[in-house]
Amino acid sequence: MEDQIADAVKATFGKHVRNVRQDKGLSQEALASLCDLDRTYIGSVERGERNISLVNIYKLAVALGVSPKVFFD
Repeated sequence: MEDQIADAVKATFGKHVRNVRQDKGLSQEALASLCDLDRTYIGSVERGERNISLVNIYKLAVALGVSPKVFFD
């Protein structure tokens, strides 16, 4: 049960990251550069494959010019 919840949270988070990134007109590569993260890492976050750290959530929010809260709404 906990694995299903974790998977759902990661998938929802990743979908929100992708939507905001696309709304801003950024490629995964451009976002990765702004965050100082690898492009493959951004892709795996968007696919819900990563349980990312608070620090990286913050980096994504700053790079996209949004509150971290937007990824959880």
